[in-house]
Amino acid sequence: MNTKEKLKRYHDWLFKCSAYQMALNIIDIDKQTVAPSAGAAYRDERSAYLAGELFSLETDEEIVDLLKNLKDDPEVEADDRRAIELYYKKALDTVCIPKEEFVAFKKLCDESFDAWILAKSKADYSIFEPYLKRVIESQKKLYGYRSSDKSIYNQMLDDFEPGMDEEKYDAFFNALKERLVPLIGKVTNAKQIREDFLHQKFPIEDQKKFMDELLKYLHFDSSWGYQNESEHPFTSWTCENDCRTTTKYIESNVTSAILSTVHEVGHAYYEHNINPKYDGMILSEGVSSGMHESQSRLCENYLGRTLAFWKYNYTKLQSYFPKQLGDISLEDFYKAINISKPSFVRTEADELTYPLHVLIRYEIEKGLFNGTISTEGLDKTWNAKYKEYLGIDVPNDKLGILQDVHWSDGSFGYFPTYAMGTAFAAQYVHAMKKELDVDSLLENNKFNEVMDWLKKNIHTYGFRYEAPELMKMVTGEEFNVNYFLDYIEEKYTKLYQL
Repeated sequence: MNTKEKLKRYHDWLFKCSAYQMALNIIDIDKQTVAPSAGAAYRDERSAYLAGELFSLETDEEIVDLLKNLKDDPEVEADDRRAIELYYKKALDTVCIPKEEFVAFKKLCDESFDAWILAKSKADYSIFEPYLKRVIESQKKLYGYRSSDKSIYNQMLDDFEPGMDEEKYDAFFNALKERLVPLIGKVTNAKQIREDFLHQKFPIEDQKKFMDELLKYLHFDSSWGYQNESEHPFTSWTCENDCRTTTKYIESNVTSAILSTVHEVGHAYYEHNINPKYDGMILSEGVSSGMHESQSRLCENYLGRTLAFWKYNYTKLQSYFPKQLGDISLEDFYKAINISKPSFVRTEADELTYPLHVLIRYEIEKGLFNGTISTEGLDKTWNAKYKEYLGIDVPNDKLGILQDVHWSDGSFGYFPTYAMGTAFAAQYVHAMKKELDVDSLLENNKFNEVMDWLKKNIHTYGFRYEAPELMKMVTGEEFNVNYFLDYIEEKYTKLYQL
């Protein structure tokens, strides 16, 4: 075959893979939102079968040889070559795994999710523990098939954030602790900000009505985006023009659904704004988990928690909740949504203490994979770390170890990217503000113009470049954690008048 014929076969293969992936994504979205629980076993078995068929396509020996040949072909244009290199790396990581074990793991992950849902509803870790143990054992076995000289956990960290390992994350978290822990201490001892009005009864139906208004402000267009509800908010997609987000409404916490919505819309924009020529291929994915989280955390915190954002949106929120918020000033509302205090749930944590939630999970994951921590009694380990880092006593497993969904599907190594992405975002915002008057845009219902800047500078490239390369392209320098630390110190020093 000549290069043209090889590329034709490659693109035909891509189409088949993308069709299976689309089906699996839609099944998973359905599973986490509206699918009846009684049908879980039937669906889980068949979705695992489909995942196995995709696995066969991705690890076909002839395809792996084709990718190996094309990645070094000088006639292949740059975008295709980049994608082919990524597919080849992925194939080498998976072709070594027996298909029956891969399919069994996918089925286990679906069962584990079902067990997590049940365990969380009953606030009982013991229901989930046997599944978590099996997921970890399976992951160790699957990663063991790779011919890598890295530890299993370092391989996992690298999968979610290429180039990262325990040594680099340890340095990153040490830098955070060095400046955040003293600041948390100062905030704890400062005069506390009133926030009781945020925890009144906010009828969920009225929250949903306001959310419709907020989604319009965010320019989250129903022609390409759709929002649903789930136990744990998430974003999924099938292509640039089919992005699905979810949120979770809590009657006694009006800002929870609001901020999780803004967070997930950030993820959706990233996928929607990637160059459409990458649809159906690996380049249509975000550069890394940290880069993806940088866009969601940027929207949630650097935009959604600002005074400028609420100068436009607060009167609308008040109109839906006049009894609860009618007498609360914009300034007091702004202070309340930025209050810092130790809390149980990561997704509802403030910007200052949030990294400690991630650090706890990172330390637990390291222990689970180096043998110093066991799944047995892990709820007690979890509670002890929350006491150590945040000084609080976790009341039950629902607010404790069962709050996050990610371990149910074996996503170990993912949590650290939440903190890394938050720090990435600070550096991006610093660069953006050199070109845009962000506050003015937010105040005047021009959220889309902020997104246009992100699209032009970050989103459009998808996975065309690695995260460090893209960071330098956008900001002119390498990643520097001090942008985040300077931002957080300035914000909370001013907020609490330290």
